[in-house]
Amino acid sequence: MILEIAKKAKIASYELAKLSTETKNSALISMADALEENTEQILEANRKDVKASEAKNVKPALLDRLILNTSRIGTMAQCLREVADLADPIGQIVKTWTRPNGLIIGQLRVPLGVVGIIYESRPNVTSDAAGICLKSGNAVILRGGSDTINSNVTIGKILNETAVKSGIPKGAIQVIQTPERSVVQELIKLRKYIDVIIPRGGAGLINAVVENARVPVIETGTGNCHIYVAEDADLDRAIDIVINAKCQRPGTCNSTDKLLVSYKIAKHFLPKIITSLRNEGVEVRGCSQTKAIVHDVIKATEEDWYTEYLDLIIGIKIVKDIAEAINHINKYGTNHSDAILTANFNKVLQFIRDVDSAAVYWNASTRFTDGNQYGLGAEIGISTQKLHARGPMSVEHLTTTKYFVLGRGHIRE
Repeated sequence: MILEIAKKAKIASYELAKLSTETKNSALISMADALEENTEQILEANRKDVKASEAKNVKPALLDRLILNTSRIGTMAQCLREVADLADPIGQIVKTWTRPNGLIIGQLRVPLGVVGIIYESRPNVTSDAAGICLKSGNAVILRGGSDTINSNVTIGKILNETAVKSGIPKGAIQVIQTPERSVVQELIKLRKYIDVIIPRGGAGLINAVVENARVPVIETGTGNCHIYVAEDADLDRAIDIVINAKCQRPGTCNSTDKLLVSYKIAKHFLPKIITSLRNEGVEVRGCSQTKAIVHDVIKATEEDWYTEYLDLIIGIKIVKDIAEAINHINKYGTNHSDAILTANFNKVLQFIRDVDSAAVYWNASTRFTDGNQYGLGAEIGISTQKLHARGPMSVEHLTTTKYFVLGRGHIRE
């Protein structure tokens, strides 16, 4: 079954690469309309997934990742429309130059081909990934988790049927309809037909794909994100930023899990921020210095500093200076999103230069690491690796280049 899906996708990818921008944009707009027109059908499927997860006592923060409502479906549709508004990268001439012998050499942007997406929990990924792959001229094979199987299949069916009616080749958008894990092992080995695999989910999923795939992998990472509050930060504003970064949607990879605080403001700031966090239901874990100031916080372990919580939990550590904060982030972080709160621009420059993460922030919540928030329309995932793409990946990141060489009877001597 998986082999046949991959073969269909490969055939479709050759046709997709030749489609006009107008055809792709028209399909994306129709797909967005179809999501909204079939809202109740999608919600009915989603309710089955939610009910099954509730029966398994899934944590509220993780349950939130798979819940759909009318507003979220509307956002999915809007993301498709925004992707349609993006410039089409396919066919763009990146650069050209002329050699001394008169040869003209250039680089042309082209699709990757067939993209396999393996993801967990969030059914909006089905829509976002399909839209981004279509706009970038790539066929896509979507394999979501068992917890959202009904939602993913329903959304995929609506999108595929609408796309085909709009002139997109059959096989361009396919959702694997079985939750068996064995299909993943088969999918990630089909190097002849699939050009890249993108895993999107927890550390277990990502590591399993990276370690077993024969197909090239673009690795999206877990989000053990940090905020460093320097001694010269606006502390009232810092409280708002930390609360937003931790509490707005704690089950997301860009929510903040660790708070680093300058020792110069710790006695004044920690009681205030811990009270604010607890008012939002956050469990606070802290270093020994933090416990000396607020005695009833839970003692943080070494494992805590490495952990992405995906829950209303935060770890707090008091640090001597920006150098210690940066060293801590680079040691324990996951190269995802980290922020500094300060009024000192020299510290900002040092933080941006030295923190080895895909996204670094000054006086802002880490929750903005999102393709839609960056103006990319949507995202296929957030890459924390350094080859090809890094950070939120959208249309341009699913392309590569080919050289073209123009001669006038040139021969090499």
